[in-house]
Amino acid sequence: MLSAMKILLFALATVLLSLAPAPAAELKQGPPLPYHLVRDWAKLPKGMNFGEASGVDVDRNGNVWVFNRSDHPIVELDKHGEVIQAWNENVLRVKGAHGARVDPDGNLWFIDRDGHVVFKTTPAGKILMLLGRQGIKGDNDSKEYFNLPTNVAFAPNGDFFISDGYGNSRVIKFNKDGEYLLHWGKKGVGDGEFNLVHDVALDSRGRVYVADRSNSRVQIFDQNGRFLGKWTDVGQPWGLYYVPKEDALYMCDGLNNRIVKLNTEGQILGTLGSYGKIPGKLDYAHSIAVDQNDGSIYVSEIKNWRVQKWAKNAN
Repeated sequence: MLSAMKILLFALATVLLSLAPAPAAELKQGPPLPYHLVRDWAKLPKGMNFGEASGVDVDRNGNVWVFNRSDHPIVELDKHGEVIQAWNENVLRVKGAHGARVDPDGNLWFIDRDGHVVFKTTPAGKILMLLGRQGIKGDNDSKEYFNLPTNVAFAPNGDFFISDGYGNSRVIKFNKDGEYLLHWGKKGVGDGEFNLVHDVALDSRGRVYVADRSNSRVQIFDQNGRFLGKWTDVGQPWGLYYVPKEDALYMCDGLNNRIVKLNTEGQILGTLGSYGKIPGKLDYAHSIAVDQNDGSIYVSEIKNWRVQKWAKNAN
């Protein structure tokens, strides 16, 4: 009887061990990136502040576009931080600012997460395209509607990819005219599955990198959604940004409050930042952009209500 009880207890322990989650991969580190903080970069006029800064990008002229949760949700600044223009909330009626990107033609894309829509506009604020329908959620197989989308990335032929997002768990591909082509992904932890699809980026080879935020990994696909690989030890990706001249990805790791530079094999080339409230520190680093001309890094923060700039150190 005792022997049978031991066997039963051993079998039960084996089952419980098999159900236990696998230990998380050890977080990789890297050398310090050769950058310095540009203190007091954003020179907002008296009485104006950013709210939660959710999106940031740099246009071909080096001007910086900030998407934030305030009564001026879209602000354009030059590289010195001087305000060029600020759109009030009546230009785009946004319910929840999230991602912002400048496309290769210089048009702007703003992701209204809580409104479930994606805006394409000119730099003057004229709406060129509206995807989704404000206030209407779509399920994970919808060809027309989103559920809390997050960001956008562009292919050279004009196709674009929407990360969708908090409510759905997928990436959607559209052609340049905004016509649905395909989507991939569902809720889960397996390869090709997502748990909070927070950003998307393409490299010069056309590979699609997806910030699978709550699974703390970057997954890589071809443009038809075929799984190519994953990085599970680089931190928690909140924002991704590809720099062609460096063939490298910059990532803001919102969980560990740092900036990470990666090559396209997932090797960490350098890191920058740590948690804090003072200038140069980070708290909920949400999105990242890199000036393709001079390499400056811009990071938008949710909890610190700001965008910070780091410039490359002189050689």
